[in-house]
Amino acid sequence: MLVITRKLNESIIIQAGDTKIEIAVLDTAKDKVKIGVNAPREVEIVRKELIIAEASNVEASKAVSKDALDALLKNMKK
Repeated sequence: MLVITRKLNESIIIQAGDTKIEIAVLDTAKDKVKIGVNAPREVEIVRKELIIAEASNVEASKAVSKDALDALLKNMKK
């Protein structure tokens, strides 16, 4: 992991081929930092906690058997 210190209104550029992504420090307050991300529209930007939650949900859904789901759906229709 590369660790870089930036001050307010400073930024870093991540470049991969022709793609450039700028990450700028917009504001700081107590224990929070507001950042801005400038990237091409085709670059998907997702918060890490959402990726972790999605993976957890996928794993949880695998734990339920098809028979249990069918029974639940049958009971819901009644």
